[in-house]
Amino acid sequence: MMVHGWLAAPFLIQGAAMLVDEFWFHRRRGLGRWERVGHPLDTLTVLLCYAIALFVPYSPDRLPWYAGCAIFSMLFVTKDEFVHAKACSAEEHWLHALLFGLHPVTLAAAALIWMDLPSGAAAGRGFLAGTFALVMGFGLYQVLYWNFWKARQP
Repeated sequence: MMVHGWLAAPFLIQGAAMLVDEFWFHRRRGLGRWERVGHPLDTLTVLLCYAIALFVPYSPDRLPWYAGCAIFSMLFVTKDEFVHAKACSAEEHWLHALLFGLHPVTLAAAALIWMDLPSGAAAGRGFLAGTFALVMGFGLYQVLYWNFWKARQP
């Protein structure tokens, strides 16, 4: 199986929404300590799911482990809502709702790609590897920009 557009679409939409959230809303309002620490942790929970799909050979008995990590990630990313309730505009809240809706869809799409990897789907492995690398880079950016570079700005 090649990575069909319907499987790639949630990743692309989520990635675009994350870029708007980060480079429009976060940069405009700034982030407090809770978000500066929490957002990279959110990214880490997603990376864990993608790492399972990329590095652990699929078998039906491993699917519950992936599902558990995905459910944990979906719940974990909502931890900031009490902060967002005070800090965010209505538009940013709408974007977060979109991201919360895309989160399980994207993780489910990653699981579907993972399930097809034993059939030798090189495109699926490449797609997951590229996604993993992009998300890891974004996580490193979150840590370095918000906690080191931006934290030193007056």
